Amino acid sequence: MEIVLQSTITCPKCGHKKEETMPTDACQYFYECESCKKVIKPLQGDCCVYCSYGTIQCPPMQQDKKCC
Repeated sequence: MEIVLQSTITCPKCGHKKEETMPTDACQYFYECESCKKVIKPLQGDCCVYCSYGTIQCPPMQQDKKCC
């Protein structure tokens, strides 16, 4: 299975979207929106901001592995 590293993250405050490259060796717990500057964190039960607000889940979750 090929791992997708690009995910479009959407700010829950202002709706700004940006395509980002996800890290393969760590979860990203904080993300600052470049538009409104809000720092977002994962929703309860999610391991990272990509699993909560991205179009693609983080690489460990794509591989059905336990995330950070």
